[in-house]
Amino acid sequence: MRGWWREITGLVLPPVCAGCGRPRVLLCEECRVRLCGGRARRVLPDPVPPGLPSVHATARYADAVRHVLLAHKERGAMGLAEPLGAALAAAVVGARRSGAGGDVRDGSAPLLLVPVPSARSAVAGRGHDAGRRIALAAAGGLRGAGVPARVAGVLRLRRAVADQSGLDARQRRANVSGAMGVAERVGRLWLQGKQVMVVDDLMTTGASLAEAARAVSAAGGRVVGAAVVAASSRAFENHRN
Repeated sequence: MRGWWREITGLVLPPVCAGCGRPRVLLCEECRVRLCGGRARRVLPDPVPPGLPSVHATARYADAVRHVLLAHKERGAMGLAEPLGAALAAAVVGARRSGAGGDVRDGSAPLLLVPVPSARSAVAGRGHDAGRRIALAAAGGLRGAGVPARVAGVLRLRRAVADQSGLDARQRRANVSGAMGVAERVGRLWLQGKQVMVVDDLMTTGASLAEAARAVSAAGGRVVGAAVVAASSRAFENHRN
């Protein structure tokens, strides 16, 4: 109900750019370029959590990009899923080229986008599953570009985890360690050599991505990398150095 009301409200009230506040547009061209106009690059948290696959991001988590991500996730600006999905799709292509090799449009290697799961209480509070919505938009864009991709929302939280905000890297690893598992009867998804890309909207310490990759691998999935819309400037600089 909450998500439905937000979508209706967005049709009635004049929008402002989620990135910079410019009137009468949900996302201005300048902010769209900041979000999804850059080249996907490998990013590296410090410290690197054990088991973290190669991660690629399209944008730095700052200023307009930060505002756009928060507007979509916390304020229910559903129309932002399309540009966020475009940014995630670019990161997926970069990660697959780096981790899997070969042509990302190779139809013989279907690609499964597996979103990092959110707690049910968080999804209920927001009125929508932000990570899954962005992943679906990314998969649609990838298919349009000739990449055989689909979303497989197979990860589940097997126990309660605390809100990650305010926790340092060590605390975040402890918070999510062993917390994720896959849905029952998921084995058929791993058939025919399907490649798995773990996806999320944001990487800070990498703890959630590492745990998601562990859970998929433990269930027999072949993780070829991870992709996010945005990562910290420090994560961009860490890999450069």
